[in-house]
Amino acid sequence: MADDNAADDIGDLEEGATTSKKSGGLKGAFPQLLKWILIALAAVIFIVTVVWCAVYFIGKGGKKQTDNGPIGQVYTTKREVYDWYTSLDQIRTNTDEEIPSSVVVQVALGYKKDDKAASTEITNRRIEITDFLRRFFSEQTSMDLKPQNEEILRQNIRDQINDEILSDTSIRDVRFTTLDVVQQ
Repeated sequence: MADDNAADDIGDLEEGATTSKKSGGLKGAFPQLLKWILIALAAVIFIVTVVWCAVYFIGKGGKKQTDNGPIGQVYTTKREVYDWYTSLDQIRTNTDEEIPSSVVVQVALGYKKDDKAASTEITNRRIEITDFLRRFFSEQTSMDLKPQNEEILRQNIRDQINDEILSDTSIRDVRFTTLDVVQQ
């Protein structure tokens, strides 16, 4: 009987040992996890502090590399200066609508400064350019010729003259010295 009690005691001890290992394992994991979280947090705080100090002291002692000028000053690029061909005839035509509007337009063509070849080619093709402009404006509607659409008109005219008429040179800009649309 003593042997039975001893065997029961040993069985109880083994069950208690396994139970305490399981609960002790969970209780032991939480402090380990907390320890690693605190180490990671301390490392992040240390790195942020070192970077901030480095930026602060290097930026304070360093020489300023750029001068931004007064606050609010906007950076603008230097615009190219053009020579202008202004000898095109004034064009009078009607718009492409059921009740057409009258259009009177005077166009100036900008080309690279001191580009004699461009000036010569534009002069040689003056009649073709004038005819193109007449056809171009007669294909537009009065809505197309509104002031808010002028940039689109100028780009279309420039691209089409460069692609269809000029061969050796190109124009860089188109401006309207006169653009009157009179609705009937």
